[in-house]
Amino acid sequence: MANAVEVMDDTFATEIEQQAGLSVVDFWATWCAPCRMIAPIVEQLAADYAGKVKVAKLDVDNNQRTAAKFNVRSIPTILFFKDGKLVDQVVGAVPRPALEAKFKEHA
Repeated sequence: MANAVEVMDDTFATEIEQQAGLSVVDFWATWCAPCRMIAPIVEQLAADYAGKVKVAKLDVDNNQRTAAKFNVRSIPTILFFKDGKLVDQVVGAVPRPALEAKFKEHA
């Protein structure tokens, strides 16, 4: 997770909702196989879009308040925030081109 930052219930507002520009949050859990499948893609996109997009990861097991706030019922769920406002989401392990298209659309 070198290029993505870890966010928690206590830091979500500061790290994501009060940020200008595009922030992308990967809601995941350690036991989730599809989350582990998509993690390298998210990490690579974080590196490719460094300086343009803030990429964060939120462990839903340890941060249930934020997951509930955004109605995250399936993981992985990737939420896109523009200037702190939720603008888009991707649910499930999708291939890199599909996820990168969302990055390009909002960046």
